[in-house]
Amino acid sequence: MSDPVGETGAATAQVAEIIAGDPFARYLGIELLDLRPGHSRMAMVLRSHMDNFNGLPHGGAIFTLADAAFAAASNARGTVAVALSMTIHYLTSPASGTRLIAEATESRLGRRVAFYDITVASEDGQPVARCQGVVQRSAQAVMRRQGQGAAP
Repeated sequence: MSDPVGETGAATAQVAEIIAGDPFARYLGIELLDLRPGHSRMAMVLRSHMDNFNGLPHGGAIFTLADAAFAAASNARGTVAVALSMTIHYLTSPASGTRLIAEATESRLGRRVAFYDITVASEDGQPVARCQGVVQRSAQAVMRRQGQGAAP
């Protein structure tokens, strides 16, 4: 008989390695803090090159961090999950240099779809954004894509 906990742990470790090798996340300085099935925490420091024309952090940078946490949590079971939708509500505009923490939590797991709540906050707990996401789940195992390297 197989050990589901051991298999889940191995799958989560493989997904963590793949996430660490994501070139866009690395470019933005996104780091994985915690990963387990249905849950993730990721962090990113808002840098000046992420500012918009108003001199404030670009909403797209904040959304990208939330999306990365959403993707990590939804794929952490080791099977492919692809986003069907994601909505975001911006609550405040943090200053450049702020370290943000995004936390994604599974709120409902179905056979074909799953639902997630994602929060983005400053490191000191000031809420920045709230998101909801829906994924379509498959039975296909998450695998590193050819040409995608591990984190340096």
